[in-house]
Amino acid sequence: MSKFRQALLVAAAMLAFAGNSLLCRLALRTTEIDAGSFTVIRLASGALMLGLLVRLSGRVLGGSWMSAAALFVYVAAFSFAYVALPAAVGALVLFGTVQVSMLGYAVLQGDRPGGLKLAGIGLAILGLVLLLLPGLAAPSPFHAALMLAAGVAWGVYSIRGRAPGEPTAETSGNFLRAVPFALALALLTARHVDADGAIYAVLSGAVTSGLGYAVWYAGLRGLPSAQAATVQLSVPVLTAFGGVLLLGEPLTPRLLVCSAAILGGIALVIRPEARRPA
Repeated sequence: MSKFRQALLVAAAMLAFAGNSLLCRLALRTTEIDAGSFTVIRLASGALMLGLLVRLSGRVLGGSWMSAAALFVYVAAFSFAYVALPAAVGALVLFGTVQVSMLGYAVLQGDRPGGLKLAGIGLAILGLVLLLLPGLAAPSPFHAALMLAAGVAWGVYSIRGRAPGEPTAETSGNFLRAVPFALALALLTARHVDADGAIYAVLSGAVTSGLGYAVWYAGLRGLPSAQAATVQLSVPVLTAFGGVLLLGEPLTPRLLVCSAAILGGIALVIRPEARRPA
């Protein structure tokens, strides 16, 4: 694969991931669809798109019920959090929590980060704490807690996804297994679905989730893990600009400072360490 094509795939995937936050917030803010209905439509349409891609490629569905449960918790908590959270704040809390969760797991597994990485972890956590502290510009504590839960669940899903297997086929199987969980949730919480809200949910599931993950996995081939992690720093930034342009959301000083702390801290953590001379 040429470097240019890989760059296009990665850029398209980052736009898709930012699009997930924007579509969910747009649907729950401007249409009548509820979070439970959005969740089940997103997962079902994502399962259909990924299943079609897997079938066309001749591969076999993979996945597991444990990974599907983590995926469901992520999507459900993500949807309910965006009932009240601005798109930029939600993406920042989600991204920061995912990275901190995965770093915490690595430490528990015996990884001993050096001084710069420890400083980065501390800076990222400080940024999250400052973002969530009570105040005039603070997000809803309940909905922020839901997004924190979504971040932890996505961290668990990402860790489990490191197991051997074709990633698109694994993701397809997980989406399919998550649909029954979402249906049960929708039966308990669904109130109303309108056409516009359903369209946003289908776009989120089929395009920015299903196609987005497939494009990301294709772009990952041959990409060093540090570069893959670094390029994902663009997602909260893209979401913030999308929130300003599409939703009229403000870029507050508090959000800008906390964004710099969280993303800067993560950048310190994921930067490749210099090799010591032999």
